[in-house]
Amino acid sequence: MDLSPSLVLAMWAAGLSAAVAAVAWWRVVGPGYVWLGAGVVVLLLGAPAGLAGAGPGAWVGSGLALAGFVAARRPPAVVVLLAAAATAFGVSAALEGPVLAAVTGAILLGGVSGEMMLGHWFLVDPRLPRWALRRLDVAGGVGALLDLGALAVLGVFPWAEGDLVVGLGFVLAALTTAALMAMVWFSLGEPGYSGVMAATGLSYLATLTAIGAAVVGRLLLGGPVLS
Repeated sequence: MDLSPSLVLAMWAAGLSAAVAAVAWWRVVGPGYVWLGAGVVVLLLGAPAGLAGAGPGAWVGSGLALAGFVAARRPPAVVVLLAAAATAFGVSAALEGPVLAAVTGAILLGGVSGEMMLGHWFLVDPRLPRWALRRLDVAGGVGALLDLGALAVLGVFPWAEGDLVVGLGFVLAALTTAALMAMVWFSLGEPGYSGVMAATGLSYLATLTAIGAAVVGRLLLGGPVLS
């Protein structure tokens, strides 16, 4: 598998679209989260994926996410539109690499970044129910382990000669992401504003390590990186 920016962007767009659809279904916050999430999907992930060559699925997904943005005040419509967008982006990612890796990558990136974005609403009102954050937290943490396992099954190990440092970096990034999401879970157990604030800060770090794990893992899967 040759890594391309469109693959990572399409996976991320699929995962974040699914996360936004889930939050809209739970109805724990107002339309602001949908506006933010759908806007990020269209402007920073979906459209760039299409421009990078992800194919028609990226453009279809972007159009559906844009429709979800417009319909943000109608949760049932948002759920349908963003779920459809996630499917379109997922198909686009699957056409560029193994289906299993596309699914696990979407769960990883969508769970972690969706949790991080939702955390901002809880910083404004810490009285909101925390179970929504916990669900996205579990998705991100489990996604990190599933993605590591999926890439292992697909042949990311053993590493080519000279790629030891890169390979160790990939494993460390994946395990660090899972560990950070576990820390998010325990932080959410702390009462008051400080618990959610800590959880959101940790999810920022997890987003960075998740991106690193997703990108480096697929570079290794494509063949030698440094040799």
